[in-house]
Amino acid sequence: MSQPVTERATLLAQNLLEILGPYEEELMALEREIPVAGALRRAVGIAIAEACYLISDPGVAQAEWAPPTDDSARPTR
Repeated sequence: MSQPVTERATLLAQNLLEILGPYEEELMALEREIPVAGALRRAVGIAIAEACYLISDPGVAQAEWAPPTDDSARPTR
């Protein structure tokens, strides 16, 4: 990845952390009251972990974090 693309990806990942961090904290509190909220909290946590990975490893190739360009990501019916 070129330097400007890497910097942009890092900035986007940092923004994602700033946005999702408080939501995850609220979901943790909600999960104590409503256990079914745990699935949503885990999904937010995974998104945060992926963003942290991108920030901490700028050498990751774009192909590793970009969505697939073919139909392989489509859900099966």
